[in-house]
Amino acid sequence: MIIIMKRNAAEESLKQVSSYVTGKGLEVHISHGKELTIVGVVGNKDLINPDHLTSMKDVERIVPVTESYKLANKKFHPEPTTIQVGNTVIGPDNLTIMAGPCAVESKGQLLSIAHAVRDAGATFLRGGAYKPRTSPYSFQGLETEGLQYMQEAAKETGLATICEVVSLEAIEAAAKYVDMIQIGARNMQNFMLLKEAGRSGMPVLLKRGLCATVEEWLNAAEYIIAEGNPKVVLCERGIRTFETATRNTLDLSVVPVLKTRTHLPIIIDPSHATGSYKYVPSMAKAAVACGADGLMIEVHDNPVCALSDGPQSLNFNKFATLTKELRPFSGLVGREF
Repeated sequence: MIIIMKRNAAEESLKQVSSYVTGKGLEVHISHGKELTIVGVVGNKDLINPDHLTSMKDVERIVPVTESYKLANKKFHPEPTTIQVGNTVIGPDNLTIMAGPCAVESKGQLLSIAHAVRDAGATFLRGGAYKPRTSPYSFQGLETEGLQYMQEAAKETGLATICEVVSLEAIEAAAKYVDMIQIGARNMQNFMLLKEAGRSGMPVLLKRGLCATVEEWLNAAEYIIAEGNPKVVLCERGIRTFETATRNTLDLSVVPVLKTRTHLPIIIDPSHATGSYKYVPSMAKAAVACGADGLMIEVHDNPVCALSDGPQSLNFNKFATLTKELRPFSGLVGREF
């Protein structure tokens, strides 16, 4: 449930409400908005006497939360969340561009890509050091060596860095070298990994599972936030349907849906969604137009020779052209990058 306090409620009233709730053994999460202050309550609401609460000073009303996800729920936190990552932020006022190779292949390759994407307008360098692949014989990533290259690239370019993690050991290693960790689609419901990501305290990009519903996705985010880590960003990367013309089906309708259900930022990955560099620019523009908070785009210095996902990667010229073409779209929706 959520307890909505009256406008300009006294701090003492807020403390009284919080003390009552915590005294019953429930958790309290306070959200100060522009218009209202909301007290979110997590736990067995049957322990709470609604009449007693509504009789307290400055309590306006009580609203039940029927969804299973609470902390990720917009009812708990009406204002959109802004998350600081390195030298940049992800949130409603800017357009975050994450770009880089699917897999880190070498130091020279990564540095070259990092400079190119920064010059074109990206604020994040993405790069895979741990690569969970469909085939066990495919390139699996450079692991710690790749993370070290990410750190060097960040020092040279000033870009924030993000890398996928697949285990507790990977999280512990990534924490030493990158600014943000990513939970991939295949691990969206790896609940132990989600808990560890929450305990790490690092900003987390949570990709939607291959066949996950919105509610399942938001409940996965809840696992991270429930561990005390509110720095969660959602990423739509296409879902599996009957269609084979593209690698996956990019669900752009999920952007307005999420805007009504959660306060968490939403990033769109048109590269994994379409599986073809030809379709990435149009889907990226559509994502910006429908309100996405950012994009994750795969960029490679030589896509034909990429060790992972070359067909969906843009080369430097195509990426620079795309970011230039995105500026009118971002301007129309009031976002800067």
